[in-house]
Formats: sequence, C-alpha cells, structure tokens
Amino acid sequence: MTTVRKKSEETAARTLDVYLASPRGFCAGVVLAVDIVELAIEKYGTPVYVKHQIVHNPIVVAETERKGAITVEQVSEVPEGAVVVFSAHGSPPSDYEEAKRRNLTVLDATCPLVTRVHNEAKKYAREGKKIILVGHRGHQEVIGSTGQTDMTLIDEREGIDVPEFEDDQEVAVLTQTTLSVRDTAAAIDEITEKYPNALVRNDICYATTNRQQAASQLAEVVELVLVIGAQNSSNCNRLKEVAESYGVKSHLINGPDEMDMSWFEGVNRVGITSGASTPESSVAAVIEAIDPKNVIHIGQGDENITFRLPAELKSVEKSPGVRTGVRR
Repeated sequence: MTTVRKKSEETAARTLDVYLASPRGFCAGVVLAVDIVELAIEKYGTPVYVKHQIVHNPIVVAETERKGAITVEQVSEVPEGAVVVFSAHGSPPSDYEEAKRRNLTVLDATCPLVTRVHNEAKKYAREGKKIILVGHRGHQEVIGSTGQTDMTLIDEREGIDVPEFEDDQEVAVLTQTTLSVRDTAAAIDEITEKYPNALVRNDICYATTNRQQAASQLAEVVELVLVIGAQNSSNCNRLKEVAESYGVKSHLINGPDEMDMSWFEGVNRVGITSGASTPESSVAAVIEAIDPKNVIHIGQGDENITFRLPAELKSVEKSPGVRTGVRR
C-alpha cells in the first residue's frame, strides 16, 4: 500500500462517527473469575493452574499467564497438590472428583449464573423431570451443564429435534447463558409447542441480554458494526449475528491489527461493541486506530452488578495494594 493511499484512508477514517455501545465488555462474572486468579496468585504464589481458559479472550488469558497462571485443558495435567482455578464457564462433577483424587486446592471461578443452571438441573432431576438444555454442543459451559445430570441437548444450529417423552412426563427447559436471545426463543417455542406444560427457565444472563439489546440499537443507526473480542467467545459471536440480522455488515476482531481499512470506504457511521470477556483496552485501541470525528454513546449505560469472592480469598482482597473488580 502506498503512502498516498494510507493518507487517503486515514483522512477518510477521520470523517467517521463511532457509535459506542453501552453496556459492553467485562460482565460481573468475568471480573470475578479474573480476580480469583489474581488473588489466588497473591495468596498461594506461582504457579496457579487454570482449567480451561479463565475466560474466552486471549489478551486476558495472556495477562493472567504473565502474572503466573498456567492454563491447562484437563485436571489430570495439574500436578498433585497444586492450586487450580476452574474457569468461569463451569465444570462437570468429574473435574471436581479428579481434583480430589489429585489432592488439589480448588478455587471455583464458575459464574454464579452458570452455577444457577447447574443447581436447576439437579433440582429438576430430583423431581423426576426430563431436562432439555438449549445450548451449543462442545462449548465449555455446555460441557459443564450436561455433566450435572442426564439431559437432552438441543443445539439450534443443528436443527431443533425435540425428544419424545411420555404424554404425562414433566419437562424442564434450561439454556446456556450466552446464547442469542432471538434464536433461543425460537427453539423454546418449538419445544413448548410439543410440551405446552414444560417448565421453561430462560437462563440467558443479564449481560448477554443487555449487550444484544445494545447491539440491536447500534445496528439501527450505523452502516458497519465491529465486535471486539475473541473468535471462540460465544457472546461475541452472538453480537455479530445480531448486527447481521439487521442487514448490517459486521466483523469480529480482537483488536486493531485485525482491522481492514477498506471496510470503512463509503461508511460514515461505525458501531462498536464488545463481548463480556473483552477488556476495555481492546476497545480503546480500535477507536484510537479509527481516529473518528466523534464518539457517540448509545445504549442503556453501564451495569452495576458484582459477585462475591470465595471465602478463602476474602482476606487477600482486603490486603493493602490489592484491587479487585476493576473494569479492565
């Protein structure tokens, strides 16, 4: 690319207005999970092991590893007697059993809203209900939830094949917390058409819902949407889909290095949002690279929700110099 073309693109970029969604970025569950890793390192020293990526964002994972965390995919990879943090997505009971066999100190960073789904599953199973989980096969959260008890998984991407139960069988419907609000509602409609008395617990979390609503507002006023976050983040991919459902071109990128200036040709209004595991520094870097004429905020505003730390880390939280719950 010639210098002239670069200058032309830079000038074009500065005529843009950026519409910035709010809420965006870290949710309370992600703040909790990252704080647990950092406080565990403060209390126990390094290394502290993390089973699965603590959250689905490479920048956040790299930062925890820089501070002394080691990310593994299986509990069996953690040395006996070590400290391990279970990721925000939740884990099946078999992981806790393996940790006990290996004499590990377990710190559970499962999002409380995911834990609620686990508790619902066990409760309804005890009551004799057949459980249907609407979720995406292979996602870490679904692996954790389906491990709690017997249940049928419906992944709307594969088609909605509602299972056959006895006519008098009670049915409970649970959902992954980071799904598309619209697609999940469509799946639930098909389930309840077959089982009109099914108990439906729509477990999509507040952060997912709020960010999708803000993405919808963006898509109504902009010509292009950039979703900042990781390719393996469920809620980031859903934000991209929301924008595209309005006929607006959308790109999912980790940061400015993945941005193509040709996207902005003929565009005057760009929407930016980010997933629940995306640090605010990534959003700021993209805005700086675009260098817009104006930044206009859109949406309901920031959330004011926090979750409690595990009891074993409370004393570390109160130590001088230790900061937690900071939007990164």
